[in-house]
Amino acid sequence: MPLPSVGRAVTELLIAIVGAAAISLLLQFAVNRAPDLVPDTYVPNALLSLIGAGLILCLVGGLAVRRVVTAPWWIKFAGVTGGLATLATLTLALPLLSTRYYLGGTTGDNEFRLRYMERMTSGWGLADFNYEGIPPFYPAGWFWLGGRFANLFDLQGWEAYKPFSITTIAVVAAVTFVLWRFVVRRRMAVLASLGTLLMGLHVPGVGEPYAWPTTAWLLPVLVLTWNALRDRETPRWPLILAGIYLGVCAMTYTLHLAFGAMLVVFLAIIAGVLRVRAGGSRGEVVRGLTGRVMLVAVVSALLMLVVWAPYLFGGGLGAENVAARYLPETSAYFPMPFKPNGPIGLLCLAGLAWAVVRVRAHRVALVALVTAGAVYLWFALSTLALAFDTTLLAFRFNVTLKVTLAVAGVFATTDMLGWALRRWNEWRTQITAVVAIVAIGLSVGVLQDSLRGPMREGFEAALSDYYPNGRTPESRHHVPGEEEDEGIWSGKLLAAVDELGTGTAERETVLSEQHHMLVFRPFWLFHDHRPHYTNPLSRHGERAAEIDTWAASNSPQELYRRMHDGPFTPPTMVVLKKGENDNYFYTVKYDTFPRKTAALGRKVTFEPSLFASPRFETRDVGPYVVIAVR
Repeated sequence: MPLPSVGRAVTELLIAIVGAAAISLLLQFAVNRAPDLVPDTYVPNALLSLIGAGLILCLVGGLAVRRVVTAPWWIKFAGVTGGLATLATLTLALPLLSTRYYLGGTTGDNEFRLRYMERMTSGWGLADFNYEGIPPFYPAGWFWLGGRFANLFDLQGWEAYKPFSITTIAVVAAVTFVLWRFVVRRRMAVLASLGTLLMGLHVPGVGEPYAWPTTAWLLPVLVLTWNALRDRETPRWPLILAGIYLGVCAMTYTLHLAFGAMLVVFLAIIAGVLRVRAGGSRGEVVRGLTGRVMLVAVVSALLMLVVWAPYLFGGGLGAENVAARYLPETSAYFPMPFKPNGPIGLLCLAGLAWAVVRVRAHRVALVALVTAGAVYLWFALSTLALAFDTTLLAFRFNVTLKVTLAVAGVFATTDMLGWALRRWNEWRTQITAVVAIVAIGLSVGVLQDSLRGPMREGFEAALSDYYPNGRTPESRHHVPGEEEDEGIWSGKLLAAVDELGTGTAERETVLSEQHHMLVFRPFWLFHDHRPHYTNPLSRHGERAAEIDTWAASNSPQELYRRMHDGPFTPPTMVVLKKGENDNYFYTVKYDTFPRKTAALGRKVTFEPSLFASPRFETRDVGPYVVIAVR
């Protein structure tokens, strides 16, 4: 496909972003005004099945309708981007109608995400989501935008996480079509972007809304980059776009920066080899490709520094990355998404076979094959990294591999259709109709299977996790009992902290392992009980040792002195659990790599007599005690 001008490309991207965001927000507003259904119902799923089937029918079937094919480009553009944004929005908004939480609720990794949103909502500057005065380690780009979204709509961070995540997925779907439109014809761009969205819902890659954009956009951006590296006559703006893409990776999901940069280098090497074999001067080829790769590197580095400069210049360069010391089962085995055990497996298998067969003739095939190979290389390197007591978190690229092979499978299907039409042209209408019906049926099946399978756990957590008032979306119609789940106490704990403390969350430094209450306020923490999410500059081990010295105190006066004479800002509020022997305790978690259990805990016990002083004011809250440090 001939590349559009820079102005046209920028205009289309901006229109897609603004239009998809507007459509998503309007649809979410409408869904939120729907009847307040109880969570225990399939009504949203039934509506989604009907609407989703209709949208997929319009997107796929419209490719063969003459009036649609001959319509002005802006009508087709609006129809495709709007349809993709609508499908993405409703697939998430309808099943989550009865809850204010996004996929996963407040459990697991969402604890860290919600706390980051709270931190970015509380101020305009970049800051660590746990520790005061420390530059952030986890890229803050997406969360910073989420904070501005929350400020715009006057929401708390945890309240904004769901609508901002859904809006992000809608925008990504629309932008994916525009990027594919730069490298293939409109019909293929529609199918490739629809396949990307459906795979994102099925895996589900949309569970990490800040990581999904750079996964969904990887393949079309790499094809653009390959065109610019392979053909010396290609304009340079695709290289600038590739640099912007890698910069976005750096600002949102650092692993994707390393992986994407590796792929750009691989493609440059392949382009160089092909040019030399075609008769080009080795020196001239190296100089030309080096200049183009450097353009990508400079643009991405400038964007990277926007987020990473505070950490790198604040002493983070070379600090130990505990987050990488994690080896789940999915990192121990090479991924095999192409097992022919279902429609997705068959699609991925077809994509792999097509990429191998068409690697010399089709640029998308070459890029897809290189990307898939790079994923397996990353897994191998991650295993070798165990010798250095770390990993490369290879399991994070399972989504990348599945999306890449599934989209390649879409290209394989259209190639097979073209071959069949050339061979049996007299059956052109019948063959096209059969393929279209099968494609629509499989797409609807994948969408429905996503709701019943991979995303189901995320929906269930969003519907069953506790709000800060101690209730869940499922308990709106009955009073919950005094369960052991810590979430039921969050509201009472927050009320006690507000009453005993300053009343301003940003002025409180809290020591607590009751993680649920922490996602609702931008408290600073003295010690993060999850070592894999702690900032390398936080001196996590030293903080744990400091807590041990507090527990070893012999009197309230000694405890108070040790708290305030230590190397860290002391807590203003301590939330401890009550033990079986009338004592209090805090659980210190520590890294256990490479064991299957990523972290284990040990109890640090405090005698209640240590807080028998005017310096400490205590309040019993169920199985907890809240202690204000004066």
